Amino acid sequence: MPGHDMIVIGASAGGVEALAQLAQSLPPDLPAALFVVHHFPVDATSVLPDILNRCGPLRAVHPRESESIEHGCVYVAPPNRHMLIRRGFVHLIHGPRENGHRPAIDPLFRSAARVYGKRVIGVILSGTLDDGTAGLQFVKARGGVAVVQDPEDALYAGMPRSAIENVDVDYIVPLEGIGSLLTRLAHEPVAEEVDDMADRNEMEIEDEITDMTAPHTMIDHMPGKPSLFTCPECHGTLWELKDKDMLRFRCHVGHAFSVESLIAGQTEALEAALWSALRALEESAALSRRMEKRAHERSQKRTAERFSTQAHDAEEHANVLRRVLIKTKGELGSDNDRGKENTP
Repeated sequence: MPGHDMIVIGASAGGVEALAQLAQSLPPDLPAALFVVHHFPVDATSVLPDILNRCGPLRAVHPRESESIEHGCVYVAPPNRHMLIRRGFVHLIHGPRENGHRPAIDPLFRSAARVYGKRVIGVILSGTLDDGTAGLQFVKARGGVAVVQDPEDALYAGMPRSAIENVDVDYIVPLEGIGSLLTRLAHEPVAEEVDDMADRNEMEIEDEITDMTAPHTMIDHMPGKPSLFTCPECHGTLWELKDKDMLRFRCHVGHAFSVESLIAGQTEALEAALWSALRALEESAALSRRMEKRAHERSQKRTAERFSTQAHDAEEHANVLRRVLIKTKGELGSDNDRGKENTP
């Protein structure tokens, strides 16, 4: 019987350090394959496999499409591609972003749980917000094991804390103890059973949406129910999904959000709209000042006064928006790691 030999790992801010330390603690003969998603900017160049190869005995690679899965190898999702697990091989897809990321943690965990069930160990390491929580729920729903880095031990506690609050986690462990725990679990035999879980169909639908193999008529069969919110990515209607007590959202083209990532996305969209409005007001003020000067040169006093009033109003409104943007920018960042991820 196989052991827990499919280990999926999610990390974000602070994750490079955590992954390097974890790689150092794993044995060279580990009877398992590891799959890592670390949040990268879509245009990044990743050297994370090189870092892990220097730190530990296991071979780390950015896999090729359809690369075979082998024990003793660490497969790192490349930038701008979701990494999905299929029976015996890795599938890379330029699918819709989830929680604002590509690669995202949830698609990896969900695909592993769908295919390998009880053989899967899901591991959440340092990071902000809550990508990976829904994926870890899928791992648990299919009989897998949930491991979370102790939030007190993580450089960024958001992701571990979200997982603990929303998932029936099996192990909460400081980073230094995760390697030995994974080694022990990998050697424990797992009896694979054929099950008929009620939520498996929903899992398959979401996996197909990420993989972009769902039929175009899927809008009529979306899981969940339509919400009042729109997708920050494409502005389509979001469907509300409920996993136990955790709310998630997905639009029919596939963009997916946890509550925290949806709020972060809405905040980013709001900031972009405010900058656009500020630009329009400043252009309007500049044009009105130009027309005011031209009216003065033509001795058109009333016209000059009208343009002066328009310019003054636009400048005042622009000043208000500028103050709002300064305040908004100051409040961003502490809970949103999208703009400050490591680029390993």
